[in-house]
Amino acid sequence: MKILIPVDGSASAQRAVEHVIKYIPSLKEFPQLLLLNVQWNVAKGNVKLFINQETINDYYREQGNAALQSACSALDAAGLTYQYHISVGMPADAIAQYAREQGADQIVMGRQGEGGMKSLLLGSVAKKVLQLAECPVLLVK
Repeated sequence: MKILIPVDGSASAQRAVEHVIKYIPSLKEFPQLLLLNVQWNVAKGNVKLFINQETINDYYREQGNAALQSACSALDAAGLTYQYHISVGMPADAIAQYAREQGADQIVMGRQGEGGMKSLLLGSVAKKVLQLAECPVLLVK
């Protein structure tokens, strides 16, 4: 069983990680845990005229690692193994695509991320994942 946990550094995403940690002992087999952080694509328009791709990639990696830090720490403290990946793009699309590519059996994610006003304008990432995902999605409050 593969469980994908999208992580954006928010308290809601951390609750999803804690939920998975809490319920692993009740599963018949130990799942493969996949953490995913999706960075918004900032290299649009003329940005690449002023900032080279290596610097942009370093930014994505730095921001992604920062967002993953508390989730990784919680899983490490619980003695659980996991893999993590940082991708770039529209979060809901990237989450659904990664779930398909990895053959995830379930997505466990927080109901609200760090979206704030962006969520109001663009719509909820969780709502879009529910529409796009081909596997079950568990939203954690």
